[in-house]
Amino acid sequence: MTVYGIITLYLAVMNLTGFAMMGIDKRKAVKRLWRIPESTLFVIAIIGGSVGSIIGMRVFRHKTRHWYFVFGMPLILILQILLAYAIAKSPLQISIM
Repeated sequence: MTVYGIITLYLAVMNLTGFAMMGIDKRKAVKRLWRIPESTLFVIAIIGGSVGSIIGMRVFRHKTRHWYFVFGMPLILILQILLAYAIAKSPLQISIM
């Protein structure tokens, strides 16, 4: 598997996880059960699941009243895009065996 394949697989898993966690937390909120901590939802977004988390927020209508989710999740995504762009345009060459 290539490096790009591994990165793609990782991002797919993280975004599916972010999406699923929003749905699970919404279901638990409705049933008044133990909830997933907000910090965990943000960590999943930060480590690569921001798109899935944003889509999960919209699909499940979850955390849409909290300004730090409404603005925080897209901000994380924007920062990730800028970081990926900066790495792609970096003059440094990384050689992977």
